[in-house]
Parts: sequence; C-alpha cells; structure tokens
Amino acid sequence: MGHDHDAILAANAGFYVAFRNGDATAMDTIWARRAEVACVHPGATPLHGRDAVMESWNEILGGPPPIQCVFPRVHQVGDAGFVICGERVPGGTLVATNVFVLEDGAWRMVHHHAGPGVAPEADESN
Repeated sequence: MGHDHDAILAANAGFYVAFRNGDATAMDTIWARRAEVACVHPGATPLHGRDAVMESWNEILGGPPPIQCVFPRVHQVGDAGFVICGERVPGGTLVATNVFVLEDGAWRMVHHHAGPGVAPEADESN
C-alpha cells in the first residue's frame, strides 16, 4: 500500500468526519474546485456541478444522520482513485462509491454515490 493509497483513504475518512459532524466548511474543502463534480444521494436525482452538489450537502449537513464508513477499499488509477465502502446509517447499511482526483497536490472528491445494495465486508486478502 503506497502513500497515494493512504492519502486517498485519508481523504475518504475526512469526507465521513465532515458528514457525521455536519461540518459544511470541511465538506466544501473536500470537494474539488476545478474538476467537474457530481453526486447521487440515495433515492435522489443525480446532481451535476459544484453549486448543485454543495447546495445539497448544505441541506443534508443541517441535520446529518449518524453515519459510519465501514470496510473502505481503495482503487487508484493514475491521478484518480475511488473508494468503495459501506455506510452504516440508522435502519441499515448502504453501499457507496467515492471518487477522488489529485488537485493542487491534494486528493479532492469529484463524485459520491450512495444507495441500497449489498455493502462490502472485510477483505480478508489484504
């Protein structure tokens, strides 16, 4: 596991800390500024563009659910990476994909998609 793998995992963890704490400033910092962004919240219409995505997070962060990221697994492709994980929320577990790009030396989120599905479990091969 390399430095980038750890940095992507740290960016993913930062996303969930901001989410859980209802921290709009931290959430804004996590999302890319120059790269195109999109987001699909559970059961919602896909959102495209930073303004629409950040507006949705500002609404959600006003009363965030207790959420926990479980079993994150990082995949890296050059200057992009994605994390597939489970999201434990009241009433069950969702499956999520979080996509990051390297922007100005930091891993920034460009896409979050969460919804129903079979959440990942611990990967015994690592």
